[in-house]
Amino acid sequence: MGVIFSSGWSWACFAFLVGYFRRSKIESTVLAAIGLAIGVVAYYVSKDWGSLGPDGMTAGASGGGTSSKIEAWAFFAFAFGAPLGFLGNVARVPGIGGLFFRLLIPVVAYYEMSMRLANEARGLDSIIVNLWTVIRAIAVLAALALVGHTVWGFWRARRSRCSRAEEPDDRRAHEVS
Repeated sequence: MGVIFSSGWSWACFAFLVGYFRRSKIESTVLAAIGLAIGVVAYYVSKDWGSLGPDGMTAGASGGGTSSKIEAWAFFAFAFGAPLGFLGNVARVPGIGGLFFRLLIPVVAYYEMSMRLANEARGLDSIIVNLWTVIRAIAVLAALALVGHTVWGFWRARRSRCSRAEEPDDRRAHEVS
């Protein structure tokens, strides 16, 4: 899980989904920013708790810079959480209008995992490299599913409009009255 939470796409996905599931654009923006900032603080606090040794002393060299790291990442989370929440809300637009916004997270995940595989994979555990490869494949499948769902909805709506246009005129006149 640590490998997934150390990836930027998973944090972006969180803020995006907060925005996606809220009705108001303002609420999406504010809650995504606050939620992402709180998530970052919780992540670093729990990470520090995990680095404590059995006697309560810090086991690693995480010591003094943790506070500034939390402050910096919480600031970035707040700053980037707001637009991601807004984009998540805009992704609710049905059809092709929202498709490009819905594709944002799969594209980010694919890009980030590709960059990590190209630049960081040497010398890492094969489990991590395989996980990054699987995440990249899932991102492609998710993007294809989103495009397919949008095309299917467009085709189904078009077919429905065509079948209504072919109904006899007397039946449509009767329905209107």
